[in-house]
Amino acid sequence: MIRLRSNSPAATLRLGRKLGALLTAGDVICLSGGLGAGKTCFCRGIGIGFGAQTQLNSPSYNLVHEHQRAQDETRLYHLDCYRLDNPQAAPSLGIDDILDGSGAVIMEWAERIDPFLPSERLWIVFDIRGESRRDLHCQAVGDRHSSLLADFLRALEKDDA
Repeated sequence: MIRLRSNSPAATLRLGRKLGALLTAGDVICLSGGLGAGKTCFCRGIGIGFGAQTQLNSPSYNLVHEHQRAQDETRLYHLDCYRLDNPQAAPSLGIDDILDGSGAVIMEWAERIDPFLPSERLWIVFDIRGESRRDLHCQAVGDRHSSLLADFLRALEKDDA
């Protein structure tokens, strides 16, 4: 497991931007952590880095938002599973179609639909460490997501150099 540190919402947004720039169709990013931990801020950064034509906001009421980027029309699905009472509600979101590999997927509160998640994914747990400090614990499962995490870390290293 890899731990990253964010000391501000701006830093969390920057981390998301770096990851978003690397996403391709079939990537699945699962996010978990308490309310106010920075998941949606991170997602907003992912949308910017991905090149989404519309800003990513919390999909708490619609549960699923679909975004496209102009350069190649690849989709980015943003799900918020917070309001799901049990995992069996996942099929009503169209989870099978969303996870068909045609787009990249980000899921907030992904643990709520764990039985429906693909085995290969990048899981990021947000840990609140203070008013604006967050630790992000990243764990990749599968070759593609391990490669994605390695590329993400290299992109962050280049930024810090």
